[in-house]
Amino acid sequence: MDYEKLYHSYYMQVYSYVMTIIKNPSCAEEITQNTFFKAMTAKKQFKGNSSELTWLCGIARHLAIDECRKNTKLSELDAAASTSTVDIEKVTEDKDTALRIHLILHELQEPYKEVFQLRVFGELPFSQIGVIFQKTENWARVTYHRARLKIQERMAENE
Repeated sequence: MDYEKLYHSYYMQVYSYVMTIIKNPSCAEEITQNTFFKAMTAKKQFKGNSSELTWLCGIARHLAIDECRKNTKLSELDAAASTSTVDIEKVTEDKDTALRIHLILHELQEPYKEVFQLRVFGELPFSQIGVIFQKTENWARVTYHRARLKIQERMAENE
């Protein structure tokens, strides 16, 4: 197989195909180059079951998908790194606020206390909270809202 002829014949078509997937010219160019390199060095040579362009686009597609996966993992790592460098003062402030809420919650009357805890800490939907108290979902919503207001009022008093 004449790879130089293959390269000159299909480079722009493969590049255009990769651009539709990646939408980044420099990355698409690199993937296109890697496509032709992989075609030349592949263990599985072109068998003629499809057109040469289809074969090359298949290689390019797999390389583009691999690149997208790699970029997704890198962006996830970047996001994790940025969230892990949280301001110490903010963390301390949040812990102080959480302690104040727990102290207020400890003194809160029932059913406000339990409804708030089930919703916030138990992450239960209002419908399930209503079932626990043998009341309606709307009752659970109103009770939770009133509990929040009571906590906010007491926090404002303590400031």
